[in-house]
Amino acid sequence: MDLRPKIIVIGSLNMDLVVKAVRAPGRGETVMGQEIHFIPGGKGANQAVGLARLGAETTMIGAVGSDAFGEELKLALQKDGINTSNVKVLASEATGVASILLAEGDNSIVVVPGANAQCLPEDLDRCEDIITEADLVLLQLEIPLMTVEYAVKLARKHGKAVMLNPAPAQSLSEDLISKVDYLTPNRSELALITGTAEESSISQGIRRLLDLGVSCCVTTLGAEGAAFREKGGNLVNVSGHRVSVVDTTGAGDAFNAGLAFALAQKKSIQEAVEFAVQVSALAVTKFGAQGGMPTLAEVEEHFGGAKNK
Repeated sequence: MDLRPKIIVIGSLNMDLVVKAVRAPGRGETVMGQEIHFIPGGKGANQAVGLARLGAETTMIGAVGSDAFGEELKLALQKDGINTSNVKVLASEATGVASILLAEGDNSIVVVPGANAQCLPEDLDRCEDIITEADLVLLQLEIPLMTVEYAVKLARKHGKAVMLNPAPAQSLSEDLISKVDYLTPNRSELALITGTAEESSISQGIRRLLDLGVSCCVTTLGAEGAAFREKGGNLVNVSGHRVSVVDTTGAGDAFNAGLAFALAQKKSIQEAVEFAVQVSALAVTKFGAQGGMPTLAEVEEHFGGAKNK
């Protein structure tokens, strides 16, 4: 009997065009790059790979084009044991692409959605039976917002836990926020969603989201770790870990994968956030968003297995 947590990821699949340079160009400036890589990505697919590497039974729902990139993206997921039977292939759309610049220890990203924009509510109707079997449904914002809203409604209809990683940042309705169990913004996303200044306290932004009805807000703080607060609880900070940074591209996706995995295992929110911080710390020590996703064994070996078992 398979006791692995069952997690449905509904989201984007992109081919990442990753360019390395010494520094980012200024306005109107051209700089010489050092390397370019074509790497499977997309927030949805990245988080699905992160989950599968940790040991979750993972199903991906999304869309790609009927081009070489689309075929490569599906194959990459399948290599990690992810069910891709509900990733639709469109002849009318190109596969989504993300242009990523790595410079000065950080990244900047431009996403062209392509087929991701055709991941639609009716696609979820065809997957309703799968959703009924899930322990948790994980979403991001690189697919149409109406699809995200419908997915949340469908998951709640069947009593499934919902985690929304609100990235890339955009305004969200109070109705959507109130239906989410776990909302996982970073600092800038928290500011945009709540209408608070980014330099305002994390506590203020999180309190605003709890007032809007979210059950738990977990805010990622980069190298500093994360902060979380549940409805009726206090703000808790979880420290980050010192590691040798190679590529920060997939840090947020690794965090969300780790958090979803631990919560689907019925861990406490404190244990889940601590585990997610560990997963994201290891992810930035390797190149590539998906390539950097650690296995459960790697997390346990690096941080000690007792608290993760």
